[in-house]
Amino acid sequence: MSFSLHVTDFVTIGLLVVLEGLLSADNALVMAVLVLGLPPERHHQALRYGLVGGFAFRIAATLLAVYLIQVSWIKLLGGFYLAYLTVTHFTHEGGAEARRDVPPARSLFGLPPFWATVVRVELINLAFSIDSILVAVGMSRNLVVVLSGGILGIIAMRVVVGQLLELIKRYPALVDGAFVIIGWVAIKLVSEYLHAVGWLRWEIPTSFSLATVGLIFVSAYIYARVTETKG
Repeated sequence: MSFSLHVTDFVTIGLLVVLEGLLSADNALVMAVLVLGLPPERHHQALRYGLVGGFAFRIAATLLAVYLIQVSWIKLLGGFYLAYLTVTHFTHEGGAEARRDVPPARSLFGLPPFWATVVRVELINLAFSIDSILVAVGMSRNLVVVLSGGILGIIAMRVVVGQLLELIKRYPALVDGAFVIIGWVAIKLVSEYLHAVGWLRWEIPTSFSLATVGLIFVSAYIYARVTETKG
């Protein structure tokens, strides 16, 4: 990969930021839901640590991009984990109101809840980032361009996550819609793994996936607004 920059490289960086935003739309929503279990004052702190981890992973993964295709099993693990979150949410006892009260964050492998949440965010980031990095490397062989586009895209995603958190806090009924999207993302990740290993001949188009996420989110938002008005 090269390091010098030309005028066209800045155009490519802009395109990569847009692509990062599109490819990470569902990732942003998953991250927002994962940190909801923490005390409100620690939400943004967890996302900041996730941002730093995202930077580090993006740099390392870009340098090793040619090997990423060999770790497609990460998508399978990510898909199963998201499916577990979805099933757990909708089988929660106590009805809709209790279900929308997000349970407090739990420890993981001896880590306190806060750091366990950060680790979960990073693992989900890993599952989602493979496509973004491979697309970026496919668009440019310039290391500076790929890293700049990816890092600026991560920053943009962090802003989106913050806005989603505020929206979910304002309209608790959105939590159900968020978990429907998480369930859809789980299906998408598992199908991508099965396609990568040759067990499926077809794959879900990115445009269709984004349209599905958008439709679910808009429907959930309208439902949440109507529910709040009636309440």
